[in-house]
Amino acid sequence: MDRRGFLMRGAGLLAAGAAALAGDALVPALAKPMTPTATGWVWDDIFLTPFFSPTHPEQPERVAAIRRAIEARGLAHDLRPLAIRQPTEDELRLIHTDAHIAGIRRNHGEAIDRLGRAGVGAALAACEAVHARKVRNAFVCSRPPGHHARNDGEVVGFCLYNNVAVAARHLQRNLGYTRILIVDWDYHHGDGTEHFFYDDPSVLLFDTHDWRAYPRTGDPARRGSGEAVGTKISVDLPCGATDTQMLRAYDEQLIAAADAFRPEFVLISAGFDSRMQDTLGCFDITDAGYRQMTERVRAIARRYCGERVVSVLEGGYNFEGIASGVATHVQALMA
Repeated sequence: MDRRGFLMRGAGLLAAGAAALAGDALVPALAKPMTPTATGWVWDDIFLTPFFSPTHPEQPERVAAIRRAIEARGLAHDLRPLAIRQPTEDELRLIHTDAHIAGIRRNHGEAIDRLGRAGVGAALAACEAVHARKVRNAFVCSRPPGHHARNDGEVVGFCLYNNVAVAARHLQRNLGYTRILIVDWDYHHGDGTEHFFYDDPSVLLFDTHDWRAYPRTGDPARRGSGEAVGTKISVDLPCGATDTQMLRAYDEQLIAAADAFRPEFVLISAGFDSRMQDTLGCFDITDAGYRQMTERVRAIARRYCGERVVSVLEGGYNFEGIASGVATHVQALMA
């Protein structure tokens, strides 16, 4: 099924079709009115743009497999499609320096820069839709990942721009939120996200990962600096970590921290390389584990912020695994 057919089945007839590229601009689609009980689905064909070599683990097939799984499970009928948009330069500068932005374009060309910007724009569009109560929550099916990106002017850990970090600042600076919770369940530590908010008490970051894996950061002793001490929680889990170990971290650390913090909006850096049998991870998290993690995050959001949750895809390199994990996660968001 082509993209238009997928979205039409997912939300009914779209008045102007799907988002399309017009020069450097990403033109949003016009959709029918959305109910605040629906889950948003953010997708654009730009995420099928090849980037790395054909033998590299970060491939367009990652998101293509997810889209097929969403369709195969019959979820598209009830998901509400949300069009990506082009982020402004000022929005990118909420997190990234001019040197970084120029370096991405200079080192990788306009097509790859556009791909990276599309990931940012997809996260912003999802946040805006949840903020406006067009949808209850949303999943952003974008690539490449973003949580390793800092301001190096180069690709770091497959990442171009830090989608979740820009979204968090956009929520604060432009949409009026004060306290943002970021939950990062990728197998790898989100060092870029931690870097941007390490001394910021307005962002609670809860990150489960394997400290021994790339980028070999995420020391649990690093809990923030100054007034932000205690708002950065790094949970190091061993190779082979199970659902039980992961969920124990949520129950014993995340819930208490969230109760003290009282978030106004929740973002998920949703990495599925923490799933069993991933090619770049060695955790043993099952689809049932992802469902329960999602339920716990939703419970926090339900308690404090009207269920405002935006989940943004990060890693996951076993194509069958990421497709199954994401589909289960999306079902839990929709429940």
